[in-house]
Amino acid sequence: MTKPKRFLIVLLVSIASLNASAQVRLGLFGGPHSSSIIEKNDIPGWDTTTKKHYTSSTGIHIGVLADIPLGPKHRFFFQPGINYSARGNKYAVKNDSANAVLSDTVYYNKTLNINYIEIPFYFTYKLPLTASHKSSFFISAGPYFAFYYNGKTNVESLTKANNKYSSNTTDLATGKTTGQYNTYDVGANARAGFELGSFVLNGYFSRGVTSFYNASYKGTFNHQMVGGSIGFWLSKAETYKAGPKDTDKDGVTDELDLCPKQPGLAKYNGCPIPDTDHDGVNDEEDSCKRVAGLARYHGCPIPDSDGDGVNDDQDSCKNVAGSAKYHGCPIPDTDHDGVNDDDDKCPAVIGSTANHGCPLDTIKQETRERIKRTAQKILFVTGKAELSATSFTSLNELTALLAAHPSWKVTIEGHTDNIQRAAGNNQVLSQKRADVIKQYLVNKGIAAGRLTSVGYGDTRPIADNNTAAGRTMNRRVEIVVTEQ
Repeated sequence: MTKPKRFLIVLLVSIASLNASAQVRLGLFGGPHSSSIIEKNDIPGWDTTTKKHYTSSTGIHIGVLADIPLGPKHRFFFQPGINYSARGNKYAVKNDSANAVLSDTVYYNKTLNINYIEIPFYFTYKLPLTASHKSSFFISAGPYFAFYYNGKTNVESLTKANNKYSSNTTDLATGKTTGQYNTYDVGANARAGFELGSFVLNGYFSRGVTSFYNASYKGTFNHQMVGGSIGFWLSKAETYKAGPKDTDKDGVTDELDLCPKQPGLAKYNGCPIPDTDHDGVNDEEDSCKRVAGLARYHGCPIPDSDGDGVNDDQDSCKNVAGSAKYHGCPIPDTDHDGVNDDDDKCPAVIGSTANHGCPLDTIKQETRERIKRTAQKILFVTGKAELSATSFTSLNELTALLAAHPSWKVTIEGHTDNIQRAAGNNQVLSQKRADVIKQYLVNKGIAAGRLTSVGYGDTRPIADNNTAAGRTMNRRVEIVVTEQ
């Protein structure tokens, strides 16, 4: 007995013994197929003159197959087997009258039959169609190793000259020399079909990758088959029992999972970690579980350290109670007179609480009127910060009043009309004029600390700038006197 045959017998016995396992099935499979030979060579004109005369032949394959599950989910399987496979092709030429005379042949038919013992190895994926996995759609693919079993060629011909018909059958010669066939073939198989209980129906494709014939010319010869198979498993498959269902894959089975469609934790019965106050911070990280807050404050609201109703994120004085109007800071007291700016009618001048933050007015009204008339006589050269000659009498009178009342403080306000607004010179001019008056008084011995000069330009008109008289009234100096 040859070594290949011994190997086949051992393999067949081994596959059959697998049927003893509760998880492994053995099946019988077979069916028809169309067999052809894919030949490639460098013979000039072969594709157009010769190749067209080759056609496929019909053959069968029959054998056994084992079904071995590769995992607990019954989706992937390893399926080794052994089967008989008939392969080959046909060559036929029928000449017309002219060619028949030239070639002395009316027709010539040659049929090649090669039979193999094939060992396929399939890797199969099954898509269950039922919960028990008894019915499924499957796809398979894998290599095969085939050993030459027997083969022959049958040649039929009819000669023109003597109208003689002949038929001759010849056994194939195997070996590695010219004209001989190799004793093995290697290739790949693919299947797809349905399992309906123990019944199997599938399509089938096979293609050799090694050249099985040694021609007298350079070329390759590969088997190709397309067909179908039917089969029967000789034993029932182990019924697939699905484990407890866990829809959300969180490790808590649906029967115990209060949130079966949301991944969660066992300690919360399969639900996500709760967020009681719905602030986006789960309770395990929330320091204020029942009060909505922010993640950066560990789930607590933004703090208000000084308790003034302005949270720390918006409070510019976090540790001192204040007002939202002043960004959490206390109401300011600009002049530091003890009256806050919201209640101080003179926020920039130190005053008395009794007078709403303004200084107590001890200056007589007639004195104020005198100062006002004096200020109206202080004039400047047009467009300049230069005192007119007529202004000195009024300035000297003002100096005498201030010298006689050292507790008075004076604010000198410069004002203009709107004639030079476009040039942007009014404010500058009004400031310079106020500064000139201040300097004059300082030169006369009035302390500079008692004097403030400010230029308002044309921003505080007291008359209509559209008339010459109104503009004259707006070009003025005002002296505001307050008691220290």
